[in-house]
Amino acid sequence: MMSSPSTIATIVLCLHGIGMLAALHAIMTVRTAPGAIAWAGSLVLMPYLALVPYLIFGRSRFAGYVSARRFNTDRLRELTAGMQAGEREARRASVVAEPPLAAMRALPGLTGVPCLANNDVRLLINGQAAFEAIFAAIAQAREVVMVQFFIVHDDGLGRRLLELLCERAAAGVQVYFLYDSIGCHALPRHYVQALMAAGVRARAFATRRGFVNRFQLNFRNHRKLVVVDGEQAFTGGLNVGDEYLGKRPPLAPWRDTHIAVRGPVVLDLQMAFAEDWYWAAREVPRLLPPPPGPAGAMVCQLVPSGPADPQETCSLFFVEAIQSARRRVWITTPYFVPDEAVFAVLRLAVLRGVDVRILIPSRPDHQVVYAASKLYAYQAVRAGVKIYRYQPGFLHQKVILVDDVAAAVGSANLDNRSFRLNFELMLLTADRGFAAEVETMLEADFAQARQIDKEEYQRSPALLRVATHVASLFAPIL
Repeated sequence: MMSSPSTIATIVLCLHGIGMLAALHAIMTVRTAPGAIAWAGSLVLMPYLALVPYLIFGRSRFAGYVSARRFNTDRLRELTAGMQAGEREARRASVVAEPPLAAMRALPGLTGVPCLANNDVRLLINGQAAFEAIFAAIAQAREVVMVQFFIVHDDGLGRRLLELLCERAAAGVQVYFLYDSIGCHALPRHYVQALMAAGVRARAFATRRGFVNRFQLNFRNHRKLVVVDGEQAFTGGLNVGDEYLGKRPPLAPWRDTHIAVRGPVVLDLQMAFAEDWYWAAREVPRLLPPPPGPAGAMVCQLVPSGPADPQETCSLFFVEAIQSARRRVWITTPYFVPDEAVFAVLRLAVLRGVDVRILIPSRPDHQVVYAASKLYAYQAVRAGVKIYRYQPGFLHQKVILVDDVAAAVGSANLDNRSFRLNFELMLLTADRGFAAEVETMLEADFAQARQIDKEEYQRSPALLRVATHVASLFAPIL
């Protein structure tokens, strides 16, 4: 039966009414003016095309994180109160009164996390070294293991992790396993069921509970974190899968970096996990106080960030790190789609005479992001930024080196998705010895890279240049 014109008109009017309401929601909730304008305009003018994408990409609600942060503050007080007098004094002594790096003076206020001394951080270059260290630490766990990854595959590496976590749970260790529901969309149900049957507490991080979450692809938990017995932690760019060991062409060999961490900052890493676990499970994970005595002589600032933050923590972290540079700032990132604030401080750093280098992949894993990054790379080269493409395989590491003092390693990319849409972790260190190790690592990476010149973009086919401009229109969700 054919629909009457009045029925069609009613449906169209209803869609436009819903579009108006969704546009008001976008204006009130989308963080950036360009993003709010884009969503509101599309929802008002073309609701029949924009409503479903807005349902998938545009909404966020993280009120529960307020409760999680209140819990963390209270739990930290409980932990501190439960320590012996010497332990409490060591905790106070670990807080740095005058951070050694200019950027660190703003970050405690931005993140709500103190800048801490007496830590030790060790580089773990590529997947083999990282997972050997992680698995060795888990195998020795006595009390608590916290495991969090954006992606976990049911392959050789994933099954090794499964077996190890089940074995530790059977030995009486409290094991928490947190995975992102979208990042792990291909993880079979039997993998999680096997963990839970062994006594592992396993939960999926989801933007919203229930069926609605299936439509929400934004606001993912991109963090990678393992904490063992409150004594040591591991974070960086690696997920769990054979490709991260360089076993899957055409992206192999896979280039990535993780770090092993000891010291007072491990408690703050536990707190970051606790926020995410509380959101996913509505229960409190077991947190352990740091061991007494200094683990090392390094100053560390943890930078957890995400869409629940009152400010754009991740973007501001990059801004602060770049503008603190006086001699050089080297950045490696798989995705180069910076926002205006970060792009501006990169250009200003060049004008100050800073050696600004950015290392990006030569092979794409996401075609739209790769196309958009070509345009941003061309604009950066024109501004005097040195852009290099890593040649041997896919570059996935997220590292920043500032002068001869500071280095940061973590999960955040140089794109809007990390700046505003995903939950991320970065650990900034101020230590000349560690910075020298990062410098040596990055020099080896740059030696295997090709520098982009100003003419490369202009030499590319006209159709490809048009495609890069079209791809850049999607920058707010890339």
